[in-house]
Amino acid sequence: MAISPEKAGTALPAYAELHCLTNFSFLRGASHPAELVAAARQRGYAALAVTDECSLAGVVQAWQALRDLAAEDARHAQEARAAGRVPPPPAPLPALIVGAEFRLADGLRCVLLAQDREGYGNLGALITLARRRAEKGEYRLVRADLAAVVPRGALPGCLALWLPDEQAGATEEADLRWLAERFPQRLWVAVELLCGADDAGKLARLRALGERCGVPLLAAGDVHMHRRARRALQDTLCAIRLRRPLDEVGLALFPNGERHLRTRLRLARLYPPELLAETVRVAAKCRFELGTLRYEYPAEITPPGHTPTSHLRAETEAGLRRRYPDGVPPKVREDVERELALIAEKQYEAFFLTVHDVVGFARGQGILCQGRGSAANSVVCYALGITAVDPARAHLLFERFLSRERDEPPDIDVDFEHERREEVIQYLYAKYGRDRAALAATVIRYRTRSALRDVGAALGFGEAQIGALTRSLAWWDRRDALPARLAAIGLSPGSARVRKWLALSAALRRFPRHLSQHVGGFVISQGPLARLVPVENAAMPGRTVIQWDKDDLESLGLLKVDVLSLGMLTVIRKALALVSQRSGRTWTLADIPPKDAPTFAMICRADTVGVFQIESRAQMNMLPRLRPRNYYDLVVQVAIVRPGPIQGGMVHPYLEGHARGRPVQTINDEVDAVLARTFGVPIFQEQVMQLAVVAAGFTAGEADQLRRAMASWKQKGHLERFKARLRKGMADQGLADFAEALCRQIEGFGEYGFPESHAASFALLAYASAWLKCHEPEAFLCALLDSQPMGFYAPAQLVQDARRHGVEVLPPDVGVSDTVCTLVPRGRGRPAVRLGLCQIDGLAAGQAEAIVAARQTGAFRDAPDLARRAHLDRGDLQVLA
Repeated sequence: MAISPEKAGTALPAYAELHCLTNFSFLRGASHPAELVAAARQRGYAALAVTDECSLAGVVQAWQALRDLAAEDARHAQEARAAGRVPPPPAPLPALIVGAEFRLADGLRCVLLAQDREGYGNLGALITLARRRAEKGEYRLVRADLAAVVPRGALPGCLALWLPDEQAGATEEADLRWLAERFPQRLWVAVELLCGADDAGKLARLRALGERCGVPLLAAGDVHMHRRARRALQDTLCAIRLRRPLDEVGLALFPNGERHLRTRLRLARLYPPELLAETVRVAAKCRFELGTLRYEYPAEITPPGHTPTSHLRAETEAGLRRRYPDGVPPKVREDVERELALIAEKQYEAFFLTVHDVVGFARGQGILCQGRGSAANSVVCYALGITAVDPARAHLLFERFLSRERDEPPDIDVDFEHERREEVIQYLYAKYGRDRAALAATVIRYRTRSALRDVGAALGFGEAQIGALTRSLAWWDRRDALPARLAAIGLSPGSARVRKWLALSAALRRFPRHLSQHVGGFVISQGPLARLVPVENAAMPGRTVIQWDKDDLESLGLLKVDVLSLGMLTVIRKALALVSQRSGRTWTLADIPPKDAPTFAMICRADTVGVFQIESRAQMNMLPRLRPRNYYDLVVQVAIVRPGPIQGGMVHPYLEGHARGRPVQTINDEVDAVLARTFGVPIFQEQVMQLAVVAAGFTAGEADQLRRAMASWKQKGHLERFKARLRKGMADQGLADFAEALCRQIEGFGEYGFPESHAASFALLAYASAWLKCHEPEAFLCALLDSQPMGFYAPAQLVQDARRHGVEVLPPDVGVSDTVCTLVPRGRGRPAVRLGLCQIDGLAAGQAEAIVAARQTGAFRDAPDLARRAHLDRGDLQVLA
């Protein structure tokens, strides 16, 4: 965004901060991006450059914070006009500049700022180069990386700021001239006057140096925090980073608190006016806007002779013929046409085709998979075989998946067998290349325990005291219990040092600690991914991650294909394979009868040890009360034992309505229609969204923002403004009491929400696993044991439960057992289960395989023969004994 210096302020000098670190410069910056953006606006800055160290990890949150401020301004103006007032003009928002700080291997420091899309791509590529050649969390950049001098210089589209040392160095003039050659007419000397010992001398020295080298000067702040009060936290972060107590860090700490966003009045007293004015002129050259990034879908997903639109249409029609061999129902046809039209309008065809291709690969390799989440709302996903839930059957909400008002790609989560997901991941890397595919990041943030531990160590508390305080954290949200807790471990509640420990720990909570890899969210691009978002190494060998998490990708509308793992899919595939082997015909999920009465009777008895999703004690307690008798009952059962319905007081009313077969309450026609399928009681996130629209005056976009806030269940503060809107909107319609109940449920979703689309997908697997347990208990036990670890129960508990159901379980035997559990025929009766050698605690998988291989040449005569032929040592024999 271009900036007019004339419009940036008249009473005080205009200023743009061009060197600012957020807390995504891990353990350096002491403020969140949103805090810095809000403070820059309050100070009246013309622009703010987010320049984290070799990173763009925090820039999307800064961009989103600006959008949120603009939306809040619009909302306040709308409220003022509705009240008959003329809204006051809002304070101008600072322009956001994308940049990064770098320290080269030889100590040279600089800041690079993106001027345009080309410069942004070059900046991302440079960050990727530096990060990929170093260990996770580190980077390495050398002068040769900036030495390519083309007619336009190094890194076209980027401006450079040289960051001189506090004291003159022997090579500083040579360094500046070297940079000036690489960035002709695009280099400035960043003068950072931070109330040091000799700011006047530093300014004079840099002025003379700039004149000799022909490089202009500008003001900068080396900002590490949004306000001075964060200095104590910034010092603590430094100690944590250096892994030393604060009193031993010494000169590594900043000498004062000047590295914050200072007022323009203070800046005017510190800097010559021309240096301040130059910041605005430089900012005006940076026209790149993060929201202009556009995702380019992989082109090879569309075969020759097709466009993405025609290919998606063809694949959808083929899928509909498979799903509805007797003809597509009119309502389904209507929904398909509506979805395809919206997909075409949003140009998301390639996204659906990409997921369809991944699912097709998995099925071609015999890997069981199933889509879940909001994709279960889509008939197109159902036709393509991505999901197994018929949206018409489950009463789902397509707008939960994709809407015209929500300008972002839909979210499609696909679960694969947990033992074979790596094959899918390597397929994606092989198909698109390492330069075009990487996993999304997950931001690991400080939680209460980790904050207390790191701050305690930085303040010099002993390990025994830290451990005693963090062992139980029930006191954290009950400050009245704090004095007793501290006294019990020998600490004085009135101690200044203890109070500082707790205050700094509270401030550090939710701070980003480092980037980790998402559980399976792949970002795939048509061109080099690094020019869209920087890529770095993950901790796991052979994995790379981008520097943005799923929320950042959603904010910018970028595609993410979720390749997730699910242990129960492995169990079901193995169990069906055993059933196929025993019966002599191939069994698939589709062959499981959908309305089996004995299976539902078993579920109603809470006989569900090992069954997916309904095996916990809480679920078992609920099953005899709800008594699921059909698929939709099972959908509700999966979702109802969650904090949302429980805290909202929805469970007992639902059970009453379910038992009576009619709603427990009627409110009005619109609300009743939303709640009809759950007997007048809101159970699901999707229902909360619909109620916000029909009963509280939300738009579809605002309802989706409410859904996002509910999904951010670790950040409950996001929900407060929505609850106020719901209360007011419903009170206007005479629904104040109902609004309070709904807000209690939303508070539960703030702990952990479970949407109907997830429950619908999981209910299918819950039923399939229950059917296997009911009708093929031997195969089910084998598959469960061979897919460990998973679920609530240890292998011994699973064996005991199977024996109670009449399953004959034979112990491991070196003479006959395979490595895995197997079925042993018993004439015309049910087979027995022979435990595999891998079930022997302490026996390595390699040794179990060696025993089976050695046995192929003949039976073992005795223990010495076993040891000699299978190459077992004394420890192995003791384990077997």
